[in-house]
This record gives sequence, structure tokens and C-alpha cells, in this order.
Amino acid sequence: MKKILFRVDSSTQIGSGHLMRCLTLANQLRDRSKILFVCRDLECNLSSLVKENSFDLILLPREDEDEKLIAYEKWLTVKPKIDAEQTKVLVTDLDVDYLIIDSYAIDEEWENIIRPYVGKIMVIDDLANRKHNCDILLDQNYYSDMDTRYHGLVHDNCQLLLGPQYVLLREEFYEARKKMRIRDGIIKNILVFFGGSDLTNETMKVLEVLKELNRQDIIVNVVAGSSNKNKNAIEWFCNQNKNMNYLCQVNNMAAFMNQADLGIGAGGSTTWERCFLGLPTIVIAIAQNQIKISEDCDEYGIIKYIGTQDNVNGVMLKNSIVKLCTDSEYVKNIVKKSCGLFGRLDKARVANQLFE
Repeated sequence: MKKILFRVDSSTQIGSGHLMRCLTLANQLRDRSKILFVCRDLECNLSSLVKENSFDLILLPREDEDEKLIAYEKWLTVKPKIDAEQTKVLVTDLDVDYLIIDSYAIDEEWENIIRPYVGKIMVIDDLANRKHNCDILLDQNYYSDMDTRYHGLVHDNCQLLLGPQYVLLREEFYEARKKMRIRDGIIKNILVFFGGSDLTNETMKVLEVLKELNRQDIIVNVVAGSSNKNKNAIEWFCNQNKNMNYLCQVNNMAAFMNQADLGIGAGGSTTWERCFLGLPTIVIAIAQNQIKISEDCDEYGIIKYIGTQDNVNGVMLKNSIVKLCTDSEYVKNIVKKSCGLFGRLDKARVANQLFE
């Protein structure tokens, strides 16, 4: 069996998406590999999910954030070189066949330090803003320029896995797709979900608009992550409105997406879960890296992107919700384009690449 090590983190600042997609891939590799996760013990991390999935976990120590850190370095709370040296100590005697990295803070400098101690390196990325020393690079997102984004950032014989046909989705989404209902474009059920943390509390912004619309004929399911610091206030708000249901850290998100006629949420990895199940969605970008994806997906016609969290207001939200609630043909076109985005369905497509 191959020995595969994942280097990935989660926290209030990072969110849960990176860890969740690594867990998805790990579960697809489970029967053919010995899996180990290395995560840093960051604030409000979800590393416990690694053990809940029966994988081995090593936690790098929690550090006080270095004031000299810049940009995504702050995710690690230490300089990348220090993180690499700490990881190197762990991997030196493990005989790792594949190291899989999912972190915007890691680049070729980090990878060069680890390279002599592992067989091959796979990087999961979607920024295309730094060089990598890797054998495989996965970017599961749709971009209008996705075929050229990584030119000059990886060496010539690096295998590129680009586009939604390589999306990492949990088993529940493939099961839900088998049962996916035909949407008629009429909005009777709305799903609101802005990821695990929702640091800017977009959830409450949306709920206040939905309350103002006073559509008691529409059921609103509201999902908050366990690390959402506003979850108690969100729960209280939902309890005051009969058509709103509050849920926290659900483990059957695919089922709620399948029930919904309209989603409202952030960009990022959840975009592909919604598109896979043909769920039309109003998207607000809550991080810089979500803007380009959201713009390109809107232009392609698979989401309704309305802007970044700091410029979207109640009026813009209201107009967008009303648009989708009154234009069934527009909604059905989004459904059709979304479902056709993934090509021939193969949930083990990425996992198989590691064994070819």
C-alpha cells in the first residue's frame, strides 16, 4: 500500500473547505493507501474530523502569530520555512510515497525543503499566484483561462488536473445526484450557507432581506458551521420566523441542496457541490480568491454572482432574490448548464491519477 501524507489546515481564518476536500480525497484513497494528516493546531480548527474519519493525525504546535507574517503566511502563524522544517522532522523516517498539500501559504520554497524526503508531491490550488515544485497540480475550479493559468508556475512535466471534471466531492453528493429531482424553476425552498466560519456574518445579512420579502410560502433552511461565532444569534433569528429552519454543522448537506430550489452562499469549494446538484445560487464572494472564480462562473451562466461581501447591500440582495423568484426560465438555464459542467462522472478520477 502507498503511504500518503496530507498537509492541510483549518481555522476560523482559513475556514473548513481545504480540510474537507482533502478528507474527500483521503476517503477515496482509503482502500489503497495508508493515510496520515499533518495539521497545525490553529484556533477553532476542525482537525478532529480527521480522527472521526479514522485517519491518523499529527498536530503541529499552536504558535503565537509572528507579527512579520504577510498575506497567506498568517494562515500558518509561522514563516513557511519554519513550517516546512517542522514537517520535515515528521516525514524523514516515514517513507512517504505521496505528499498532498492544500494551503495558500505553501509554495516551492516550502516544497524544496520537503522534496528529498517524499516520493512525489501533489498540490491542490486555485490561486495560480506562486511557483510550485510538484508532480501533480489539481485546480478543480472553472476559469475562463484555466488552460493557461499555471504556465511558468510549474515545471514542464508536472501533470495538470484542471477544471470541474476533477472536482473532489463526498460520496453523499454522488448518491444525491442519482436522486436529483427535475427543478421547474419555481422557488419554494431556499438554502442559506456561507461556509464554516462566515466571519463577516453574511448569513444574517441575507436573513434580514428574506424577512423583509415576507415570502411565507418559501421555506428557508439556514446552515451555520460549528465555528460560526454568530451561530447563536442566527438561531434566535430563525426561531422568530416560522418559515426559517436553523441547522448547525450538518453532515447531510447534499440532501439539503437537493431539497432547495435556490441557494444563497459564498464562492469557494461549495460552488461545485451546488453546481453538481444543479442548484441555482446567488453568490457573494467572502474572500479575495473567490472573486475571479465567481465572475467567470457568472459569465458562463452557472451562478448569479452579485459582488463581494463589502459591497453587496440589502437592495442588491433583494433584487437578485426577486429576479430568480420570478424568472423560472433563467433559473432552469442555470440548472442545465450547471449539471453539464462535470463531463463523465467519475468520483475516483483524481485518486486514480495518483496510482497511474
